[in-house]
Amino acid sequence: MTPLAPLLEAFFTDRLRRQLSASPNTVAAYRDTFRLLLHFAQDQVGRGASALALSELDAPLIGAFLSRLETARRNAARTRNARLAAIRSFFRFLAPREPAHAALIQRVLAIPQKRCDRRVVNFLTRPEVDAVLASPDQTRWMGRRDHLLLVLALETGLRVSELVRLRVGDVVLGASSYVRCEGKGRKERMTPLTRRTAARMRWWLQERKAAPTEPVFPARHGGPLSRDAVERLLTKHTAAATATCPALKHKTVSPHVLRHTTAVNLLQAGVDRAVIALILGHESVETTQMYLDADLATKERALALTAPVGAPQGRFRPSDTLLAFLQAL
Repeated sequence: MTPLAPLLEAFFTDRLRRQLSASPNTVAAYRDTFRLLLHFAQDQVGRGASALALSELDAPLIGAFLSRLETARRNAARTRNARLAAIRSFFRFLAPREPAHAALIQRVLAIPQKRCDRRVVNFLTRPEVDAVLASPDQTRWMGRRDHLLLVLALETGLRVSELVRLRVGDVVLGASSYVRCEGKGRKERMTPLTRRTAARMRWWLQERKAAPTEPVFPARHGGPLSRDAVERLLTKHTAAATATCPALKHKTVSPHVLRHTTAVNLLQAGVDRAVIALILGHESVETTQMYLDADLATKERALALTAPVGAPQGRFRPSDTLLAFLQAL
């Protein structure tokens, strides 16, 4: 029997880290997938994960694991598909290394992705944005930090992982102010700041007097905020904002919703989709299509340009020269 452990170790150390230089987020996502899968497999087989053989990780077991994710863990189809993508990556890595298991590998690779519903993206309206931004108490250090973090997230559309990794040296303030960040796929991009946000950032950095390697938005202990900490502070300020904006009670506001809000605001301002994709760091312009689907105002403006159904066709022609004179004024 071919042991599974050395193959899985080679996949993470040789394939992901050395050959692909995968980001820490990708490694963490794949790690979590295989931790779940190996816990499931050792329960099914009755042996520890280190003693499992590759032949025991067959298509029926993986299919049962994927079903377990949806039933016991109540994972959505998108999460199930992400777990399957990680497993497929491992078996594609095995294909040239383990020709004796070619049939098993092909059966696993043939497991299909599950179709999932495409929902309209959630975003905040202008009154909702104003209410959330007014929630932090800016007389306190933590309130000033939270307020600037929310302003930056809404203006730049940075992902939460990009926000928490932002260092003081990544902020450039001058005639053209911008922030540098490394997004998905290790792609570095520069996102400009408005003069108002640049002035707030300058005051904040002067107050902090931090070194270039320190985080722009530190936690109480001085280290960078975690993703969970950003989600908690956003939940706190959103709950407080419902007192002045009751519409927020019916919305689940996450850091990614702030990113959606940035995209929809840019779209409503008439910014081209290609530029929006550059600002947000999208791999393809087609990704921006979901914001066009969510923007009801753009659809209403387009509909207003068309003639109402049942209305008489043709241009209006006045029946009198005096009316024509008045129409031309």
